[in-house]
Amino acid sequence: MEKIQAGKFVQLAYEIFVADEQGDASVFKFTREQPDTFVFGMDPGMLPAFSKGIEGLTIGDKFDFTLDPEDAFGPKDPTMVMEIPRQTFFVDGEFDSERVFVGASLPMQTQDGYRISGIVESINDEVVVMDFNHQLAGERVHYVGEVVAVRDATPEELNPAPHGCGCGCGHDHGHDHGCDCGSCDCGGCN
Repeated sequence: MEKIQAGKFVQLAYEIFVADEQGDASVFKFTREQPDTFVFGMDPGMLPAFSKGIEGLTIGDKFDFTLDPEDAFGPKDPTMVMEIPRQTFFVDGEFDSERVFVGASLPMQTQDGYRISGIVESINDEVVVMDFNHQLAGERVHYVGEVVAVRDATPEELNPAPHGCGCGCGHDHGHDHGCDCGSCDCGGCN
């Protein structure tokens, strides 16, 4: 039976939970019908600790492990919380209150042209405060799932064409949902 190792095409069905004192809260799920797919060892968005947790598994094997923030998505970085001038969010001379509200996830663009997503934390007369940290930064993350498929990767899978997102997320799959651009159909971007 094929084992998960470098160069193998892998499909996983799993659920990601935030683990805290009150228990686990589900934040994302890949199903058997819509699994997470990747070539093991070739995905720059895969967390090393996640890779270690699934390496060597075979079809039908189950996994259940929890990663502390330093092994998952890192601690919250206060420099990733930014004040953006309110007028940035004006459309036809008016503030876009339909899309820009506390709790909204908004796609933005970096100075380098990459799309990133931020959560609106507060709004006042001068600025909109947005948090660009990964949505799971600072959290203990619990993964529970099963290996759906493992096989040799095809040449196309080993050398994929860009997936058209334009956000530079590197097709993050379920491991590092850093993209959140909302514009691609790769299954890994929210």
